[in-house]
Amino acid sequence: MDFSAISISRALGAGGDEIAREIASRLGFRLVDEEIIVGAADKAGVSPETIAKVERTPSLIDRIMNYMGTTQVEPGGYVPPPPDKVSPAYESLIEQVVRETAAQGSVVILAHGASIPLAEQKGVLRVLITGSPDARAARLTKSGAMSDRQAKKAIQGSDRERREYLRRFYGIGTEAPTHYDIVLNTDVLEPSAAAGVIAYAVTRP
Repeated sequence: MDFSAISISRALGAGGDEIAREIASRLGFRLVDEEIIVGAADKAGVSPETIAKVERTPSLIDRIMNYMGTTQVEPGGYVPPPPDKVSPAYESLIEQVVRETAAQGSVVILAHGASIPLAEQKGVLRVLITGSPDARAARLTKSGAMSDRQAKKAIQGSDRERREYLRRFYGIGTEAPTHYDIVLNTDVLEPSAAAGVIAYAVTRP
């Protein structure tokens, strides 16, 4: 199959951003990330910040406080559990922009859970860049951006938000290798080697 688009999902600290940049450079593809948000915002007639908030997982406290502002407290002070569904209109627009972007071809789409809605779209190679929590935390620490403790906490939080994102947007309870065409473990693969695997899959005869 000829692949004209690549969707890259990545776990924090797995080097997915670097790999996405390298593979886009190798193949001469356009790298798209924030443009997805901008495109969805333009279609909705709202600010990119509004769409970006839809993608972020709100904390339980935030959801409870927002819900209490629009829900009557029952006798005894009980507040019904807050709903956590994504705005169907905004969710649909994000998916629409992802599909349209992939259809343009010669593009690497980074993040936004793009691999899920693009599962049935021809010409798309879906890639997951991941690694063990310890290795990913060590990579963040080595960058000097945070301490070891902070890195481990950031990894845990990011993984939790990733699971919640897939559940809220796509109803996926458990992310599986079969959601992707290629799964790369950067515990053992350097970014350049990982990019080479992807490039070979795209350009092989």
